[in-house]
Amino acid sequence: MVFEKFFSAKSLTKQFVLYIVAICFLFFIPIGLNAQEIKDIDPEYQKVINNEAGVFVDGEFLFQVKGIASFSAQKRASIIEARIVSAASNYAIHPDSVRIISLTDRVQVYAGSVFILNIFEIDAKSEGISRESLALLVKFNISKAIRQYRFERSSPVLIKNFIWTFGAFLLLLVTIFILIRIVRKLNLGLQRKIKAKIDSVENISFNLIRSNQLWNAVALLFRAIRTVLIIIAVAVFLQYTLALFPWTHSFASYALHLVLDPVTKIGFGIIKFTPSLIFLIIIYFSSRYVLSLIKLFFSGIEQGGIVINGFDKDWSSATYKIVRLFVVLIALVIAFPYIPGSDTSAFKGLSVFIGVLFSLGSSSFISNLIAGYSMTYRAAFKKGDRIKVDEIVGFVEEQKLLVTRLRSLKNEEIIIPNSALLNSNIMNYSTLSKGRGLIIHTTVGIGYETPWRQVDAMLMLAADKTNGLLKDPAPFVLKHSLGDFAVNYEINAYCVDASKLHLYYNELIQNILDVFNENNVQIMTPAYESDPETPKLVPKDQWDSPLVNES
Repeated sequence: MVFEKFFSAKSLTKQFVLYIVAICFLFFIPIGLNAQEIKDIDPEYQKVINNEAGVFVDGEFLFQVKGIASFSAQKRASIIEARIVSAASNYAIHPDSVRIISLTDRVQVYAGSVFILNIFEIDAKSEGISRESLALLVKFNISKAIRQYRFERSSPVLIKNFIWTFGAFLLLLVTIFILIRIVRKLNLGLQRKIKAKIDSVENISFNLIRSNQLWNAVALLFRAIRTVLIIIAVAVFLQYTLALFPWTHSFASYALHLVLDPVTKIGFGIIKFTPSLIFLIIIYFSSRYVLSLIKLFFSGIEQGGIVINGFDKDWSSATYKIVRLFVVLIALVIAFPYIPGSDTSAFKGLSVFIGVLFSLGSSSFISNLIAGYSMTYRAAFKKGDRIKVDEIVGFVEEQKLLVTRLRSLKNEEIIIPNSALLNSNIMNYSTLSKGRGLIIHTTVGIGYETPWRQVDAMLMLAADKTNGLLKDPAPFVLKHSLGDFAVNYEINAYCVDASKLHLYYNELIQNILDVFNENNVQIMTPAYESDPETPKLVPKDQWDSPLVNES
């Protein structure tokens, strides 16, 4: 035969080709060829398995077989493929020696003396023809496959294909070089054309958007385009070169589809998703419009333009946030079925996982959030108020949904969780101070030998001298209690600025000390056991005595 004579030559070129073929055979030979050693057993086929598989040689489809009781379709097809390859590799078997033998319940196909397969009635029924007609078709395809198998592995064809592969590789390098140059020129040309516009964007945005950031974004876009084009070029090269050699026929279309299939799926996915996308866009803009109207309404309440009986304008911001949350949730519920992948198991599993994390780790978060809204509607305080929470005194700097920030009298920042505020007693000094006024008070103990009218007059005088205390309503004195050694008097005076309470107290106590010293009245607070030999008074001429280091 021609092939046998060709392969019997001893030229160096033919030996080199054989070495190359052997190497390629080791790297690309399908693992399924090990099935050649499987002995064929004609099984009972009363139980038909409803599956089918194609028989391929070098990636070319020959015919289709059905699964039967003892063999699945895939296993049966792999055994037949191995037999055909074995017959094609045996050059003693002529392609025209393929023959068929008709039996009662099957038709057998042989290549020379090598058994290839049985054709059962179930195989013929799946094709809609008789067993004999199917056998003739199978015989023709097997003969053709043997010829093609030997032709593609012949030295002239392999040499030619290696030459074409080298040429295709050079063409790939040139194509990649040209693509890189073209993309670079387009990038530079675009930069020159729109440079002034991008610089103007930086000026308009007051440097919030930097021109170099925009350039980086444009450069990234061009790099992505260049990368995609290079990948497509490499995929086309692989598809072409793999199709040249019989060992890689089955991978040829795979290399191109590896790149094109994702792009195709994305494209069809976008087209399929377009109606849902339009619906989502309508929901988005509708929700934004509704939220704009709601915000406008609550802004009017906050500014006093809209008045609702029983609704404090300080509640408008918190109420707007609640209403906004409900609008967003309703929009999400409506849009959820139209979100891509919302019906997949992965999406549902992720939703369950997030729900579990939220339920396990958000108990304190939820309690603080609810407490924040509760404090807002309780109107216990507002920004700028001076309040006392347990033993903490400070000015409200910021009230958030989770925490409230205070500034202490010593200019310290105090952060209190809203859940703690909800369960604490809050004293607000500022709420009523601008109306009827806030009463400041302090207590002094005066001995029984001093007339109470005189004490009242001295305390009233001290309050009158204190700056910031109101004259109307007038201060007043309460006899707090009759102690063991002194009467406890309490001076009460009104003020309107709760932020200066510490200053008022400081000046009031100073004036009390001065007035009582002027009138030679001894203050018995905090305790009194016996009359001293000399009264505990500070003479007036010593009120302004200098310090030791200043004398």
